[in-house]
Amino acid sequence: MTLTIKHLTLDEYLNYNDGTDTNYELVNGELVPMTLGMGQHGEIADFINSCFRHEIKRLGQPWVSKQMVIGIQSPRGSRWDTVRIPDVVVLSISQWRQLQNREAIIALNEPPPLLVVEIVSQSTQGVDYRAKRSEYSVLDIPEYWIIDPLKAKVTVLTLTEGFYDEIQFTSEDIVRSPTFPEFNHNVAQILNGDL
Repeated sequence: MTLTIKHLTLDEYLNYNDGTDTNYELVNGELVPMTLGMGQHGEIADFINSCFRHEIKRLGQPWVSKQMVIGIQSPRGSRWDTVRIPDVVVLSISQWRQLQNREAIIALNEPPPLLVVEIVSQSTQGVDYRAKRSEYSVLDIPEYWIIDPLKAKVTVLTLTEGFYDEIQFTSEDIVRSPTFPEFNHNVAQILNGDL
């Protein structure tokens, strides 16, 4: 017996409600449930979001940092739509305001966010390191952080001529960011969610 998978369009995805609190990414037209993750995942996301907000305020930039509330339409090589929901997204205030009265999804024809963060879990390793890296580079997202508590490292990818250059940080290394040049936290602090 063959199981048929119903593929959703972007519009169907935006209107989908299964009556649960489950969040879904749309990958090639298929709903992929997003797990809650371990408590450490939430601590890291809270900490990074708080750090970015502090840096935005300190730098006086017209940006916002949002946690798990913005989708990014992705140009995967199939006829079905894909929408990713990063753990943290940094974008301009004006772009955030444009999302206030519609689904908070940055469409393919809109400017990319400034920075996205994905926190690796056991079930997302391949997607975070490979698929999303390719997708985010095609979208021209200038900076992509992969925070990996499983390998105790942070990888910062910066876009150069359409490809990501990467720098890996471990342990007591201070994570360096082109978007936040005075970011002053090491990997251990990030993985512990230290404030």
